[in-house]
Amino acid sequence: MMAFRIEGKARPGRWLVTCDHASNHVPEWIGGGSLGIGPEDMARHIAWDVGAAGLALALGERLDSPVILSDFSRLVIDPNRGEDDPTLVMQLYDGTIIPANRNITPAAVEDRLDRLYRPYHDAYGRLAARREDTVIVAIHSFTPRLNGRPPRPWHVGILYSHLDERLSKPLIARLMAEPDLCIGDNEPYSGHLPGDAIDRHALAKGRLNTLIELRNDLIDTSVGQRHWADRLAPLLSQVLETL
Repeated sequence: MMAFRIEGKARPGRWLVTCDHASNHVPEWIGGGSLGIGPEDMARHIAWDVGAAGLALALGERLDSPVILSDFSRLVIDPNRGEDDPTLVMQLYDGTIIPANRNITPAAVEDRLDRLYRPYHDAYGRLAARREDTVIVAIHSFTPRLNGRPPRPWHVGILYSHLDERLSKPLIARLMAEPDLCIGDNEPYSGHLPGDAIDRHALAKGRLNTLIELRNDLIDTSVGQRHWADRLAPLLSQVLETL
């Protein structure tokens, strides 16, 4: 099994579209392909970012730029966390206990790092380095409502670190000019997470970057994914031209 998938590797565009939580796949060498939770939970946002892969692929086409996607569930190991992050391998997520992770050993974590996490980041790093002026746009999605929490009103959240707001701040301003959208500025959570994918491949290298979170009920169909790619691609291009 490959830990990642790349589409449009030879595309000339300046962007690199990434999708850290593209898949809910569990490799056969982990519990025979099961983490011990049922298919309903594996279909939820806890196992992957619903709709994000389709949006990332469509956006890459429109930006004429490559796309890299993970090919393993975030519950196996989360590629958008640092290797020393305590949430790298989740044991409990949004009310669901993950049996295969409850008593995981350091050796088992290291195995997942070696076979999945590090190959993904190695490929990510190579793609990002193909041009000196690479701009990273990370595509994620969020659930409309966490268990026991109020509904989330945002259609789109733009996440960023205070260490680099160059692309995200003007993108937020541009999106807020759209009258039909509710835009989250570092909502539904902050975009600054030391050791995450943006920190590692963008902030540490001085690359322009932004992280786009779509509410997953807006992109859970191919129609929705194409619609949002059509809408976001020109806005991203327009904002980049002003920098």
